[in-house]
Amino acid sequence: MRHLLYFWAVLALALMLGAPASADDFSFSTGEPDGLMAAASRPESRGKIEIEAADDFILASPTLLDHATFTGLLFHGGHGEIREVRVEIYRVFPNDSDTARTMHVPTRTNSPSDVAFADRSTADGNLQFTAAVLDPHFLAANSVINGIHPSPDQFTGGEGAVAGQEVRFDVDFDPPFDLPADHFFFVPQVQLQGQGGNFLWLSTPRPGPQFPGDLQMWIRNADLDPDWLRVGTDIVDGMPAPTFNGSFSLSGETQ
Repeated sequence: MRHLLYFWAVLALALMLGAPASADDFSFSTGEPDGLMAAASRPESRGKIEIEAADDFILASPTLLDHATFTGLLFHGGHGEIREVRVEIYRVFPNDSDTARTMHVPTRTNSPSDVAFADRSTADGNLQFTAAVLDPHFLAANSVINGIHPSPDQFTGGEGAVAGQEVRFDVDFDPPFDLPADHFFFVPQVQLQGQGGNFLWLSTPRPGPQFPGDLQMWIRNADLDPDWLRVGTDIVDGMPAPTFNGSFSLSGETQ
């Protein structure tokens, strides 16, 4: 009898040790747009250089991200002119970066890295999306589209108010992003048909950091690459300098 009890105890322990850890749902959100800032973010296309706007999030454990949302303006364009949707994930500088070269921006501290860590896109067939118009005429008080310049000309104050369709994109990643525990930046990009159309990522309220370690929205274009500028402080200044977060959410499961 004693041997039988010992056998069952050993078997139970082996089953517990061999069983995979249960996955927990993961979700993250920066909130809804506040109408203060609209920052361009688009892949390269005919007659248009690439622009990337980025905002950060933190993963406390390895996570599979299979869904995201982000909200922006379709400026000089409409829902029917969407041609590509792309999402990039960057780590925080100095990861994936050349730290020995000369920088052409005020700082790279807490910026995205030089190169992307991972990406998904409709062009590659590993991203699917739906787009819903939330407001046919949404006004943002300021914008950054073309005024993205290296130091010492980085400060422009922004390019003024813009209006367009407020659109929320729901995107699914297949396969999911398989990310380790780390600090990352999320970069959504939308290509619109036509020379004048742009997707402008909308900001959310940021009276201060939304979570411990919260950074802020950064931006660059192909001419500034691999450097980045802060949308607030570098491009849009003030006393105190404003900071912005982009409107997005993420969901998946921890591993």
